[in-house]
Amino acid sequence: MNAEEPILQEQAVSSRFAVPQAELDKQIEYTAMVETVLQSRFPDKKPLAFVHTYGCQGNVADGEKIKGILVSLGYDLTEEIDDADLVLYNTCAIREHAQDRVFGNVGKRKAWKEADRSRILALCGCMMQQTYVADKIKKSYPYVDLVFGTHVIHKLPEFIYRCLCTGKRVFDLSGGDGNVVEGLPIHRDGTFKAWLPIMYGCNNFCSYCVVPYVRGRERSRDFDAVVEEARRLIAAGYKEITLLGQNVNSYNKDKDASLRFPALLRAINDIEGDFWIRFMTSHPRDCTKELLDTMASCKKVAKHLHLPVQSGNDRVLQEMNRHYDREKYLSLIAYAKEKMPDLSITSDIIVGFPGETAEEFEDTLSLVKQVRFTSLFTFIFSPRPGTKAAAMSDPFDRAEKNRRFKALTDLQESIAGARTASMKGKVFRVLVEESTKDGLLSGRTEGNVIIVFPGDEALIGSFQNVEVTEPKTWILKGRLC
Repeated sequence: MNAEEPILQEQAVSSRFAVPQAELDKQIEYTAMVETVLQSRFPDKKPLAFVHTYGCQGNVADGEKIKGILVSLGYDLTEEIDDADLVLYNTCAIREHAQDRVFGNVGKRKAWKEADRSRILALCGCMMQQTYVADKIKKSYPYVDLVFGTHVIHKLPEFIYRCLCTGKRVFDLSGGDGNVVEGLPIHRDGTFKAWLPIMYGCNNFCSYCVVPYVRGRERSRDFDAVVEEARRLIAAGYKEITLLGQNVNSYNKDKDASLRFPALLRAINDIEGDFWIRFMTSHPRDCTKELLDTMASCKKVAKHLHLPVQSGNDRVLQEMNRHYDREKYLSLIAYAKEKMPDLSITSDIIVGFPGETAEEFEDTLSLVKQVRFTSLFTFIFSPRPGTKAAAMSDPFDRAEKNRRFKALTDLQESIAGARTASMKGKVFRVLVEESTKDGLLSGRTEGNVIIVFPGDEALIGSFQNVEVTEPKTWILKGRLC
């Protein structure tokens, strides 16, 4: 069962980023028009839509809105791509590999499209917000019908209508500062874990990152609208709410303190119910003692902090335009551990940033040894066209970067192994998420560590206490208490 939420409800939102109500009303009209067209073309069944999302949790949340809109238009969703009457790829631009996968999959759709020209092939998301990518799609993939960017998801009814009724290709890469649109329909992928975006865009302009260019500048959702959405999710039985933003710490940073991120955490924490609150991603630049104090004092806020450091060397951090140094990062970690001794800390690290020397990389290894992260998301630098870092000179070859990458992952594996070994015999509260191929249940602790254990599938979606019986490097084995 998937939760679906109603279409285009009018809610309070900052007028600076609000889409005019007249525009939303127009999309409601297009929704009715598309429904009529689809009913005439598919009189005996509903047409099928296949949606695939690449990339981060923010993209996944966008994908849920896209699915919600398609369902409101009269489509049923399918996981079988060859059966679909509409295929939509929601793309990611963070790394080159992700873009290559999109181009490869679009190429595979050529025969599918040629078999039935009435089918719709659509591309959207961050990758499409880059002009050179959109131009490539327009010139090299003429069978792609619809391309739109990150700021105009709410116009999907209009786009689909134009594709259905004109036979012409539709490209809309409108940019600007972006929009905040409340009340779009949502078809959630899960029934007990939910993504809840609280803001969009980014103002940080890290030198390696395309997000400010493809997602626009920072804009925050209305405080009360976020709390109300959280309230609805909890009332519907969701057990884990993850607040999303490129930098959640800067939510409403230009507003009164009573409307900033720590206050939002406290407001959601005060909602009656048994649930966990998670959030990502935090930027060290805006991570404050108030935020850490709030985490410590709120029982429903999971004691897990994802705080990307990217590098342990000050010169590299400066070249990355990260706006903090090693000392500040380590002081935040020390304060967080003082307030929350059992806090689980995870991070992102880029290996092989242009010009990073062997000695500077050693600073990253020493920071990892000092912090002892629960886990790391590690990446070899991927140049993104249009960013400052893409133009930087880089004397080190891929083989050297691969050696450094292995040194980092080997170090983190040893730290993770020691950490999980210390958990043997302890009991953890877990949210049961799924069953495994081996017939076990898989759950996740408050600290975001996976435990597998025997149990009935009826427990999926519930909190259970599990004792660790056998620690592995990355996961734990346990038994129900």
